[in-house]
Amino acid sequence: MKYLLLLIASLSFSSLAGATASPDEILDLTQSVAGYVAIAIFAVAYVFVILEEKIHMRKSKPVLLAAGLIWILIALTYNNYGMSHAVENGIRHNFLEYTELFFFLLVAMTYINAMIERGVFEELRNWLVSKGFSYKALFWITGILAFFISPIADNLTTALIMCAVVLAVGEGQPKFVAIACINIVVGANAGGAFSPFGDITTLMVWQKGVIDFWGFFALFIPSVVNFVVPAFIMQFALPSGKPTSKNLTTDQSSIKYGGLVIVGLFIATIATAVSFHNFLHIPPVFGMMMGLAYLKLYGFYLRQKSRTWDQFTDNPPSSDSLDKTEENPYSFDIFSEISRAEWDTLFFFYGVILAVGGLGFIGYLNVASAFIYGDLGPTTANILVGIMSAIVDNIPVMFAVLTMEPEMSHNQWLLVTLTAGVGGSLLSIGSAAGVALMGQARGQYTFFSHLKWTPVIALGYAASIGTHFLVNG
Repeated sequence: MKYLLLLIASLSFSSLAGATASPDEILDLTQSVAGYVAIAIFAVAYVFVILEEKIHMRKSKPVLLAAGLIWILIALTYNNYGMSHAVENGIRHNFLEYTELFFFLLVAMTYINAMIERGVFEELRNWLVSKGFSYKALFWITGILAFFISPIADNLTTALIMCAVVLAVGEGQPKFVAIACINIVVGANAGGAFSPFGDITTLMVWQKGVIDFWGFFALFIPSVVNFVVPAFIMQFALPSGKPTSKNLTTDQSSIKYGGLVIVGLFIATIATAVSFHNFLHIPPVFGMMMGLAYLKLYGFYLRQKSRTWDQFTDNPPSSDSLDKTEENPYSFDIFSEISRAEWDTLFFFYGVILAVGGLGFIGYLNVASAFIYGDLGPTTANILVGIMSAIVDNIPVMFAVLTMEPEMSHNQWLLVTLTAGVGGSLLSIGSAAGVALMGQARGQYTFFSHLKWTPVIALGYAASIGTHFLVNG
């Protein structure tokens, strides 16, 4: 491997022979062997990402390796020019962007896991299952809830919760499960598009400072259209009637002690992050880290109550005063919730950001920006970004756009935020929500069951774009 990399570096050096560069300049490696190899490495890595469900290899592994190899190629080439300092600055810039995203998501995931552990979402699921709604009512309720919960939680977690409801009531009705899951994916992705917290792409746009917090809500009506248009058409394919009482039987579980308090702390954490960004001009990630302190302090309070409970159960006042088999309702470990974060997803983001950042450092993103946004124009380019996000994944696509920094109006930045968020709904593999539900509802919600409704979803995609221009100019 060492000799191969040295050979590549020497070839890239020879391809740039005759060029002169000062330590402050950035080399154009787009026509070099190193550049071609870097593109090939990224393409191969992303093939493995797309095949994750088939080969059962976590998507973080290939992109982590690709990111390292791409920056090795860059470093070897720049070292030939004595420009290692430029490489160091470039990789530090990309790593800082990832670090802000990492800690922001880690706090959000910790809060979501804490609410799951306290039974908040389980209570919502049980309530829906116990009400005896018809299939059509459940289709709309789960879709609407997915739309409105995803801006606060995230589209992946929201989709998993709503899918659990659909599976609980849809036993023996695979057609209902498939259509309801498609509706949930579309609703969760659409709902996440008008909130900085609803999707990774909107979070990146907000943290970059391209759109302020309240600016995202201009996408609310286009997002509603994106969800309602396909849902209205798909509802006519639902089975009639309602689930049987057997399907509605479920173990009722109440929210554990402190569950609603943690919900309130999460809302306070979001408010803190927004305030840090809007009023103090401090990156929102620092507000999220302060919000983690809220949860840790409340976790300390619960731990103290847990110790009192344990002492009481060890020495009860009478043998009949307490059921010794009862679970400690105060038991809570904040580090357990942190450990249950989606680590593969977080490392995947690292690989994507560093790999795409490396391609940008080589110069490919400037070339792409000049063609897509220069020759095609921003509107066409931003619509294509949404379509590409259904095939590749919206995270690297949006990060590439943000790295390009094309000259666009505010409404065009809103458009690309919308299309990158909702474009993933066109295919089941186009968003984390779709991929997760294919695993959760295996055999019922599949790639081809989703593909059958892609033309209808595309109609909603086009309608949301038209609505954006109509509403936002």
